[in-house]
Amino acid sequence: MATVIQTLTIEGRRFVVIPENQYRQLLDENQVPAMPEADNQGHYPAVASARIVLARQILRRRQAAGLTQRELAKRAGVRVETLSRLEHGKHSPNVATVDKIGRVLKQAEGKQKKIK
Repeated sequence: MATVIQTLTIEGRRFVVIPENQYRQLLDENQVPAMPEADNQGHYPAVASARIVLARQILRRRQAAGLTQRELAKRAGVRVETLSRLEHGKHSPNVATVDKIGRVLKQAEGKQKKIK
């Protein structure tokens, strides 16, 4: 089934019309996950905190490199769903997955520096 892309022009500027749920999904993709709450002694849960720190790093580096989740996932050889879960701090990745993503981000960051 082919997707029909609707556009409209307002004051000489073209806009793409998408369903609201897709728009909200795009907004949600760029949200930085919040750190977990500390306990009554001020300690943060280690595993949950590590997930969020990793999520924030991947998200920040991907956006700085100008990559979408789909582009990064494809280049790294991981599923988009996996990358999304990582960026939302909902998944603990294995070392191989982090390594694949890290290599692609490093390469993309190198290209960004050459362009500037």
